[in-house]
Amino acid sequence: MTTSRIDIDTIRRLPKAVLHDHLDGGLRPTTLVELADAVGHTLPTTDPDELAAWYYEAANSGDLVRYIATFEHTLAVMQTREGLLRTAEEYVLDLAEDGVVYGEVRYAPELLVNGGLALSEVVETVQEGLASGMAKAAAQGTPVRVGTLLCGMRMFDRVREAADLAVAFRDAGVVGFDIAGAEDGFPPADHLAAFEHLRVENVPFTIHAGEAHGLPSIHQALQVCGAQRIGHGVRITEDIVDGKLGRVAGWVRDRRIALEMCPTSNLQTGAATSIAEHPITHLRDLGFRVTLNTDNRLVSGTTMTREMSLLVDEAGWTLDDLRTVTVNSLKSAFIPFDERAALIRDVVLPGYEL
Repeated sequence: MTTSRIDIDTIRRLPKAVLHDHLDGGLRPTTLVELADAVGHTLPTTDPDELAAWYYEAANSGDLVRYIATFEHTLAVMQTREGLLRTAEEYVLDLAEDGVVYGEVRYAPELLVNGGLALSEVVETVQEGLASGMAKAAAQGTPVRVGTLLCGMRMFDRVREAADLAVAFRDAGVVGFDIAGAEDGFPPADHLAAFEHLRVENVPFTIHAGEAHGLPSIHQALQVCGAQRIGHGVRITEDIVDGKLGRVAGWVRDRRIALEMCPTSNLQTGAATSIAEHPITHLRDLGFRVTLNTDNRLVSGTTMTREMSLLVDEAGWTLDDLRTVTVNSLKSAFIPFDERAALIRDVVLPGYEL
């Protein structure tokens, strides 16, 4: 199928997989307005359409720190059991509507305890909401499997607690771990003890690296901390000159370490200059295991359908390219091999036979 024949309705129907998506960055604008009213939190506007536009404009500052600051409002409405249940359930239903058949959602429990919930209660509540969403999606004929990644905030001191939670809930829906937050100035090796603990306990993890900070961040995430995937990783191009790979880039490509790439988000934070020139296409051509992700659907005003459409329209991607990144995501998902293989064989590949 040629690029010109892939219309947005076709893309919307394609089975998709997303590995890098933040729960607190993907609320429905209407839900945010209603939950803010319930808890007495003041928003920039109470009109859902205007609020969505405010988020998109604020996120286009080109500044990662300002981008992260937009989460003040979503986090404010996710401090109660009711807010977490609704947010998690709707998250799953929104993925299902977008054609996603497998998703990994990440969040930091430590940011959701201001309403009096314990860390373990936060995780239990989110899992309950996700399970409800998956049940409803299946009943509607759009099943989606969602696994959870727990995050530690790299600029604070509770990363080990988050890692302990990932170990404790690994048989209850949590499939892995991550560290998030401001990257520059907060190297992943600051939390080496947490990563060593996860390795001992056989819990896989990814690390945000190579977005706001360059190649040393990626090298440290891989070779010091032992990450199995890299969140974003766009600046790995700093180790590629005229198509020749340096040692870090070669390591990533040759060992099939997935790069969780988020084109729209990267444009907003200044990590990339355009969709047409986003590193995902060049890295794909060089044989890297690139995956396509949304990062924060509300903040970036995006969906997986939109991300795919942008690459088709502005970077010349084909149906084969979309299938490849979807299979890449499932190959690198933090769920058992047999489950990944079944999704690829029974759902994704048949779904691309148009």
